[in-house]
Amino acid sequence: MTLKKTQPDKDKLNQIVSDARRNQELREQSYRGQALKLYPWICGRCAREFTHTTLNELTVHHKNHNHDDNPSDGSNWELLCLYCHDNEHSRYEETRFGNSQSTKSTASVATHNPFADLKNLLGSKK
Repeated sequence: MTLKKTQPDKDKLNQIVSDARRNQELREQSYRGQALKLYPWICGRCAREFTHTTLNELTVHHKNHNHDDNPSDGSNWELLCLYCHDNEHSRYEETRFGNSQSTKSTASVATHNPFADLKNLLGSKK
């Protein structure tokens, strides 16, 4: 019994390539595509650098938290990695909604100052 190899349908492959190119053009017109053209592929917080293979981990953050505010000059955008972006939104939500756990500190305040008498200690060595 011989298995027959089937050749891929050229029309189908052409359609896939055409769709991929059209989707790329749409992405480039989006604010993410614009931001990726404007800014270097580096997280604005942790300075992690991105390549084509890791670019999906780089997000566009709206500085004023308004996703409808997308000026073409990119003044409301900054590129952040997934982790820094999540952290930024967590901090924003805490301040916006007043998360009681984050606003009330239960940790004790340090009272010991190890450098309190440093001037006298250094002065006595002369």
